[in-house]
Amino acid sequence: MPRPFPAFSRLARLSLLLAVVVLLPACSFFGKGKKDLVLSDPDQGYSKGYDDLESGNYQGAIRTFEALEASFPFTDAARQARLDLMFAYYRAGATEQAIDAADTFIRENPTHPRLDYAYYIKGLVWFERTPNLFERWMKVDLSARPPQEARQSFQALATVVAQYPRSEYAHDARQRMIYLRNRLAEYEMNVARFYYQRGADVAALNRARYVIETYDGAPAMRPALTLMAACYDRLKLPDQAEAARKVYTANFNAPMPAWNAKDSQRSWWKFWNRL
Repeated sequence: MPRPFPAFSRLARLSLLLAVVVLLPACSFFGKGKKDLVLSDPDQGYSKGYDDLESGNYQGAIRTFEALEASFPFTDAARQARLDLMFAYYRAGATEQAIDAADTFIRENPTHPRLDYAYYIKGLVWFERTPNLFERWMKVDLSARPPQEARQSFQALATVVAQYPRSEYAHDARQRMIYLRNRLAEYEMNVARFYYQRGADVAALNRARYVIETYDGAPAMRPALTLMAACYDRLKLPDQAEAARKVYTANFNAPMPAWNAKDSQRSWWKFWNRL
């Protein structure tokens, strides 16, 4: 008697099993099949959710805070629960729910004194979505990937720093912005290198200039100035090339090296190697 599904390889079966293992916790996480939690008092409900949050039971905290919002939506306990729910979503890995909760809070509470926290959570969620665990393990070159989430994180964290400079989260937000700035600058330099290597000198020049104008202080400024000089040389604009070299020397107290695309493509995050 022939075996069923003879073409269904062991690898395929293993992949299916892994998918089922991943999906099952997700179903239980969002409460499928569970009875709705009934709360009789908003303050007691908040205390229970907060205790779950403090003990690391993020699924329990989410379930309680969601029930609190549904049962007592206009109470002080519910408003505080909305803030804590963002953090619970974030720590539980429910990134889309965390961002949605933060956006909803910002939209519905435009004058709330804790808006800095909502923006910070948004920045934190997007920050930690780049890179993921698999990308770290595979040592993926993130500077070659379009950094949409890095831009979103940078914008949210910049809101904290600019609008709430005395926030307790402002210092951490600023440090994360430096990391993101370096990554975004290196991505732009990768695009500039791509254009230069294909003879699109004007496009490469514009990208390098954008790095200098937008990401002041990033390690990518050195190769950006060097690439600008190389582009000007190929465009037969010696005065502009010499001006770029003078700017390089004035800023880095060293003569500009010759452009070498391979040598300039160093790890953007190892900024200490460039000091």
